[in-house]
Amino acid sequence: MSWFTKSLSSSLGRKLIMSLTGLFLITFLVVHMIGNMQLLKLDGGEAFNVYAKFMTTNPLIKTTSYLLYAGIIIHIIYSIILTRLNRSARPVNYAYEKASTNSSWASRNMGLLGSVILVFLVIHMRSFWFEMKFGGSMPMVDYDGVEYKNLYALVVAAFSQWWYTLIYVVSMVFLGYHLSHGFASAFQTLGLNHVKYNSFIKKFGIAFAVIIPLLFAIQPIVIFIWSQSGKIDVSVYEQMIQMAQLGQ
Repeated sequence: MSWFTKSLSSSLGRKLIMSLTGLFLITFLVVHMIGNMQLLKLDGGEAFNVYAKFMTTNPLIKTTSYLLYAGIIIHIIYSIILTRLNRSARPVNYAYEKASTNSSWASRNMGLLGSVILVFLVIHMRSFWFEMKFGGSMPMVDYDGVEYKNLYALVVAAFSQWWYTLIYVVSMVFLGYHLSHGFASAFQTLGLNHVKYNSFIKKFGIAFAVIIPLLFAIQPIVIFIWSQSGKIDVSVYEQMIQMAQLGQ
């Protein structure tokens, strides 16, 4: 086994991989959030559908997406490994301890937070990503003679349902807690912490953990409100999906 392999398989090496993949996923969240804000343009979904096509056809973006999938898988695998190693290293808890005095709730429950986010990710990707990539009955729409997959129709149909919107919003709360610990922890693991900057990194991490999930949560909430108030005619998009499923 080479020194490189030994380094990566060490406790510090595993934490380093977790930090690097975590920061990569954080970067993706920002890009994804900005792109998804196109949903809030009342243009019948044109801006969002054009954005979705660009993200799924641009060669550079497609290459980056493969790195993203790998990053998610690696992050999950190493989180499981580290959790099991931490538990095996301390199989019996002290008879008396106040964990809350030494660490935050988020840091003590990263496994739970990550598990909830993983379940949400599976549901989310099955609802939208899978249909966009492999769905044979995706509704289509034409803009200036160019045909696009109407992903906006699927999004509106999903977020017009209160239970799906609720799942999404609650999942963003869990994501916020996960980020609140993971952001600062990643910088610390990479050795980028310093007494002069620690306070700023901590405050910036908390702000990031609040703002990004909040912006994600606003999107389904607004669409749900629009669908209930009649600002968006959901029946039109539901009919598009039904016609596509029937092959019409």
